[in-house]
Amino acid sequence: MEKDRNDKNIGKKLEGRYEIVERIGEGGMADVYRANDVVDGKPVAVKILKKEFAENEEFLRRFRNESKATALLSHPNIVKIYDVGFSDRIQFIVMEYIDGITLNEYIEQSGVLDWRDAVHFVTQILRALQHAHSKGIVHRDIKPQNIMMLRDGTIKVMDFGIAKFAREEGKTGTDKAIGTVHYISPEQARGAATDAKSDLYSVGVMLYEMLTGKKPFDHENPVSVAVMHMQADPKRPRSIQPELAFGLEEIILKAMQKDPADRYQSARDMMDDLETFKENTAVVFGYVTPEEEAAAPAEDAENEKNRFAGAVVTEPADAEDDGYAEEDDYDEDEDEDDDEYEEEDRPSLFVPIITAVTCVVIVIAVILGVKFIIDFMNNQDDPISESYKMPSLVGMDYEEAKQQYGHLLQIQVESYEYSELGKDKIFYQSIPVDDPVNKGESVKVKVSKGSRKVTLPDYVGWDFVTTSQQIVNLGLSVDERYTFDDNIEAGKIVSTDPPAFTEMEPGDYVVVYVSKGKNKDTVPVPNFIGMTYETALDTAAACKLELVRIEGNSNAPKGEIVSQSINPTEPVVEGTTITVTVSNGIPAEQEVQVSFVIPEDAIGTFHIIFYEGGVVHTTGPSFNVDYATGTTKVSVSGTGVVDFFVRLVNDTNMLNTTIGTYKVDFDNNTVTVIEADIEAAFAAVGGLKVETTTTTTETTTTTTTTTTGEADTTTTTTTTTTTVPDPAEGGEGTEG
Repeated sequence: MEKDRNDKNIGKKLEGRYEIVERIGEGGMADVYRANDVVDGKPVAVKILKKEFAENEEFLRRFRNESKATALLSHPNIVKIYDVGFSDRIQFIVMEYIDGITLNEYIEQSGVLDWRDAVHFVTQILRALQHAHSKGIVHRDIKPQNIMMLRDGTIKVMDFGIAKFAREEGKTGTDKAIGTVHYISPEQARGAATDAKSDLYSVGVMLYEMLTGKKPFDHENPVSVAVMHMQADPKRPRSIQPELAFGLEEIILKAMQKDPADRYQSARDMMDDLETFKENTAVVFGYVTPEEEAAAPAEDAENEKNRFAGAVVTEPADAEDDGYAEEDDYDEDEDEDDDEYEEEDRPSLFVPIITAVTCVVIVIAVILGVKFIIDFMNNQDDPISESYKMPSLVGMDYEEAKQQYGHLLQIQVESYEYSELGKDKIFYQSIPVDDPVNKGESVKVKVSKGSRKVTLPDYVGWDFVTTSQQIVNLGLSVDERYTFDDNIEAGKIVSTDPPAFTEMEPGDYVVVYVSKGKNKDTVPVPNFIGMTYETALDTAAACKLELVRIEGNSNAPKGEIVSQSINPTEPVVEGTTITVTVSNGIPAEQEVQVSFVIPEDAIGTFHIIFYEGGVVHTTGPSFNVDYATGTTKVSVSGTGVVDFFVRLVNDTNMLNTTIGTYKVDFDNNTVTVIEADIEAAFAAVGGLKVETTTTTTETTTTTTTTTTGEADTTTTTTTTTTTVPDPAEGGEGTEG
């Protein structure tokens, strides 16, 4: 609170409209405040760039990029941007105020999530990404900390601060490995180009964490985590949570493929598989081959078998007392049936007494024998004993739960309510899983009455944002399609599929058709590339199209168009605006990868630095030789031909030394080694495995005794000395 009182932003009124009330979040680049919009009378969130970054061009670019990216998006699962303010005095973004918590906080509170919750959250995230990707925007920092969750379970994706526009020409010099290391894609960790499939990898990592309670790759050293994303295979989710459905494991592992070409190609593809799984939880997609499944950890089956083996017996079971108590509890409902049976088949009074006595003795013997067997089996295989951990009843049929645990727990129905689970399924238990419980203890459960059906309202003429939010609030999923309509203005709803007043189950999809306005005449987009901007203006005017000009680096002559936002020949309506990039005459930087062979006996974590004219040009990513594949590569960008002075740094002891000199021809994408000795460099910084040298020195001492009657005695003493050289011996490594 003291910190807030000293915050000079609190109490300010930005643009005479947004009155800052309190700070609700703090990031590395900006602070977030709750504010009152005095014009609309509603709470808003205001993100203000910290003063220390206001003069940094990179941070300014990222901050403005966030407002630009999010302003282009209008979706119920993406935090809305209401206003922006960029001046010399202050930089701020006004956003939708979310009364909720981050998905990260929810995961920390809940541990392993129920698969239904995880799929519900991920589906909403994928809807948001599908919308962003359709606008050419890649988020590049998808993680639980950037996902807000409302009280009703609605998800909001936020923080497009490092988002990338897919139509940007090439890969810029600032396109480095930014993002959060635990959720970063392999290509982003390498600093390579990213696209929509990078976001899907991050979604796969989040789904892995939600369903197992663990991150797929974790280490105290962030560099090691990044390397694992690039080179290591994650532990199979089912080896951590054996009860996880095989189909869900397949979805996770497909999203997390190292090669983007092997992942889902769109958020829609991943959503489709999740919908298929929800309809049939036993589905097998075939993404994991039988060989791969067979190679999974062998203990999976044993883990499944011993799921409840954590129960600990604290007192010896009293076979007689427990056995009868169990029978009395369990057979309560069967007593009436037994009585009726006895009335119908009671033996005749004329049967000899001896026969009756014999029958009674036999019956008692049978009962005692059965009881002995039941007691023995209970002591051997029952997942629950005198003292035990509470099993999970959620997802079980109520009658099934009573049958399996009714002789050990008093399972009482607290209420019957609507739920996403099927009819008669338990969806709540009063005692958490793994809590200690005593035999005969009562546990209250809530039993599902099945899904509550909802009637789809008539949304014709409504705006899309309001409609989609209402559909989500009904528990339904929404997808948008666009169509021309002569009667309904652009942005309004033309129709829905299924039509209005259809009864639907929660989770069902509604396709919303949004008007693009009247069906104007369409024209094919001309090919502007190679034209001057003036010529392109005349060409666009003849086609009734609008042009917007931006400049960029290119090897093309100055003034020549090098790219356009809409591909040539693509049909568009008259009046469409097309953005063209005009060369400013400054050559565009090219990227070249320089490879280094790692010595076989190397050990440790290192990075490589390229110097140009004594100044650091490029610092390569750290690499751990345990995960490397014999070589490591560093991407450098530039123009023309450059001689680089290259050094190796040991991340553990910070010793560094020269590898050599490399000539890079960016125009022809070639690398020439002028002078280099990679093995000597690794040795100089203590980066090679050290063999132990053993020196044995034998000293023999002979003592002769002349005492009468005693033999001469010789004593031999052997001394062994082991010498281990210093790791840095023989090298020129320097620290710093």
